[in-house]
Amino acid sequence: MKAQNYFILGLIFALIVAVLAVVNDDPVQFNYVFGSQDWPLILIILGAALFGGLAVGMLSAVKVIRLKNQVKALNRELAEQQKPVEPVEPSQPEPMIEKPKQDPRVPSNRVL
Repeated sequence: MKAQNYFILGLIFALIVAVLAVVNDDPVQFNYVFGSQDWPLILIILGAALFGGLAVGMLSAVKVIRLKNQVKALNRELAEQQKPVEPVEPSQPEPMIEKPKQDPRVPSNRVL
């Protein structure tokens, strides 16, 4: 649905630019760094719209590439964290706990 809305807005914008370009077809003086020249205003309007679209497209592509790289890095990190943990075997056996020996001087409660 979101893509359809953007497509419709793009068509409306293109229609507005086309109408403005057709209505303004008078020649105008276009000044650039090395000189100037008379060009139809329709070419200047369409050229400006084209360069603006290219600039937006390139900036969007850079952002998309950056986000894709971030997703790849996060997926690698997630895969690393989800690896099963191997049990660690002790290097030395655990010491056995011995029962304390009963002191012979203390009588036991056992009946013989």
